[in-house]
Amino acid sequence: MTITEPTSQTTSASLLDRAREIGPILAANAERHDREGTFVSEAYDALRDVGLLRAGVPAELGGDGATIRELAALQRELGHHCGATALASSMHQHVTCFTAWRYRRGLPGAEATLRRIADEQILLVSTGGGDFTHPAGEAVAVDGGYRVTGRKRFVSQSSSGTVMSTMFPYDDPERGMRVLNMAIPLASEGVEVADNWDVLGMRGTASDDVVLTDVFVPAERVLADRPYGVVDPPLQVIASIGFSIICGAYLGVAEAAYAEALRIAGRSPDDPGVQRTIGLMRERLRVAEWALEGALSQLGDDPAPSYDGFLAVMTAKAEIARAGVEVCDLAMQIAGGSAFFKGSIIERCYRDIRAAAFHPLTPEATLIALGRDALGVPSA
Repeated sequence: MTITEPTSQTTSASLLDRAREIGPILAANAERHDREGTFVSEAYDALRDVGLLRAGVPAELGGDGATIRELAALQRELGHHCGATALASSMHQHVTCFTAWRYRRGLPGAEATLRRIADEQILLVSTGGGDFTHPAGEAVAVDGGYRVTGRKRFVSQSSSGTVMSTMFPYDDPERGMRVLNMAIPLASEGVEVADNWDVLGMRGTASDDVVLTDVFVPAERVLADRPYGVVDPPLQVIASIGFSIICGAYLGVAEAAYAEALRIAGRSPDDPGVQRTIGLMRERLRVAEWALEGALSQLGDDPAPSYDGFLAVMTAKAEIARAGVEVCDLAMQIAGGSAFFKGSIIERCYRDIRAAAFHPLTPEATLIALGRDALGVPSA
């Protein structure tokens, strides 16, 4: 199979130009959706209008052929305008990107899904962050496939999604507990989206629970059969791709807070305290950017399974989570009381950035994983 993709430079410019073009639409509706806790629907209409939901689809199938690095940059740009849009759509982008990874290896079902994304701009949904190595629910083997039951949390954009990429534990009589990766249409009988997303930050992502009750999943929709409780090679690839792209969204949120603080700081540019605080924010963002760049460079455009690569991405994510919180806190100091009011860009970023710490691995779990690896202790 021969794959021809546009040059990285051309693709990046095109994606970022389109993201900046729709940025005002995202920004204009961000505060209202945050206040109401409603889905950023206008942003998704805009993403479809400029074709950004097909960004990660290979060029020969009708997409932009964007790389992991380019998708991270795209989500970073969207984060400058609306954190909820950047985070929610990153879930679609990373599932699309992993599907393209599967397509390049000739794995079943990948091409058909990618063509639907290109032609129809269907929306893919992920529950991986809420499941990871110990997914919720239960799968039971039946004729032709499985019956699954369980409640999935943090399912961003679930109210508008088409297909959900998810995981279920399966107690195999011969091999013991396994994890089955599945693709389940959200319109399937027995699937219900709960209206329960009422949280501190990222309120426009519509990350409602999805409840599955005795849902039949045909065998052909089982994409992987993995060991339970470990970061095995397939999960290494999934997480490395996924969290690289998600990192871009959070870095964009922190940069949005910095940009607004810098604008406000322009009123008193000669104040040494203001200068130092802006300098500290700039330093923290630069180091966070370098961490992401380092992880992306280690991964490359078509990553092989690698625990080292997985740890590199987790390290970058932990750095962005910590730096992002610090930058948003400092932006509050620069802005003063005005940033304490609802509707302030900084106030929204201050809340949105805190969600970064809840994705697996958490920053603390990342430190433990790094320490175990350095000491030669098997990963948990």
